[in-house]
Amino acid sequence: MASDDPPEDEPWHRRPRTGRQPRPRAFWAPLVLAGVICGLALMTPKDFAVSRLLPAAPALAASMWSVAATVALGLLALAVVLIIEIVYNPDATSFTAAAILAVTAAAAYAGHVRLQRERTLSQVRSVAMAAQSVVLRPMPHRLRDLGIETLYLAAAEEARVGGDFYEALDTPHGVRLLMGDVRGKGLSAVGTAGAITNAFRDAAFEEPDLVAIARRLDRCMTRYSQTRNDPTASAERFATAVFAQIPPGSRSLDLLNCGHPPPLLLHDGGVRVLDPTDASPPITMAALIGDAYTVDTLPLAAGDRLLLYTDGVTETRDRAGVFFPLAEWAGTQDAASPRALLDALHHRLVRYSRGALDDDIAAMVIRVDGPATAV
Repeated sequence: MASDDPPEDEPWHRRPRTGRQPRPRAFWAPLVLAGVICGLALMTPKDFAVSRLLPAAPALAASMWSVAATVALGLLALAVVLIIEIVYNPDATSFTAAAILAVTAAAAYAGHVRLQRERTLSQVRSVAMAAQSVVLRPMPHRLRDLGIETLYLAAAEEARVGGDFYEALDTPHGVRLLMGDVRGKGLSAVGTAGAITNAFRDAAFEEPDLVAIARRLDRCMTRYSQTRNDPTASAERFATAVFAQIPPGSRSLDLLNCGHPPPLLLHDGGVRVLDPTDASPPITMAALIGDAYTVDTLPLAAGDRLLLYTDGVTETRDRAGVFFPLAEWAGTQDAASPRALLDALHHRLVRYSRGALDDDIAAMVIRVDGPATAV
């Protein structure tokens, strides 16, 4: 039975807020280093002058401690060295004290600069997470008779943002789904992903079919690109996407794939790769390669699971450079619930890549619940 506690590497938007975390063991390294040097100074002959290595302790503390704590450790090291030097080598006391004071001052300044940068990074991350929450709003776990679960991992780990996006909406036209990937990653792709998802949220309720939605998003994103005055970001202004629709009271699935990796349908112990019958243009590329869109329709049955994902999943590599075999792996997960399936996928990708995920990853699983109805 799965634990109620979230896994340690759960995506940021699914993590519960917790209290103050315990300090890592490395935090105490400066004190340990100071203790080891003091011990060696007392155990070795005075000619070795091991105590003069004590400035290394405040220097190390500058990388993880506050300025006040770094200075306090430096003063403690100074007091210890003065006592040892007065007893063993009083002639070198002044030089040793000056060395420790100089190193402590430099370490305090380095710690001050580090803390300023950490505060700046924290502010940037807060803004980035707020922006990402607009793109990836909390997903409902159920729409009509469909169970829905999602997974998101950003390649820009410090910012926890990326260019992958998804959405699921219950509209008068049925449940409509979106999974997509903006070219690029990190903060530069968030604006484009947000514009696409916002446009989809409007179009999904107003447009009669998936083709109309795709064309509307293409027009919206073309205008969005034209209003941007940053020529260096122009390459970020297109995206691949897959649109899905399950009409009300139906067990049929409509798919429109705009250059995106094909979804997988897990049905009756097997896996079907839902390749499009004809290619459709990525978003904002219709003016260049034509606006012919193809919608494929296929039946669904109770218990079927639809896996939508971005190319970060299938382009995950192992040490030998071999891509992750998603379809083959999915075929072994027949009994898994949507949440269990995504959790297993997450952990499998981390193990497969040895923790070296280098692209944004998004995935969504939709499970058809209830008795099947005629199409």
